[in-house]
Amino acid sequence: MAVDRTQTGVRLYTPLLKTLKGLAEYLDMTLSDLLEGIILHGLENKQAFTDEQLEVIGRIKGIYGCDWVATDSHMHPDQEGKDGKR
Repeated sequence: MAVDRTQTGVRLYTPLLKTLKGLAEYLDMTLSDLLEGIILHGLENKQAFTDEQLEVIGRIKGIYGCDWVATDSHMHPDQEGKDGKR
């Protein structure tokens, strides 16, 4: 089945992006496939990772200094102002 995909410009917290890239590499998949899987699981209120994978994620987060947790979502303003200027 052919799937249409769109290239996006998504801004992410740098340590989070590095963690996701590291996890994708560990799982031997593309970052896109990892993100799609996480999002689809979340939209169905399903757990995206096994306990073993969550342990690996914790180690990868430590390597890249990713200290954000779910409650940090939407709590960190971008460095840009509302006018789009830094």
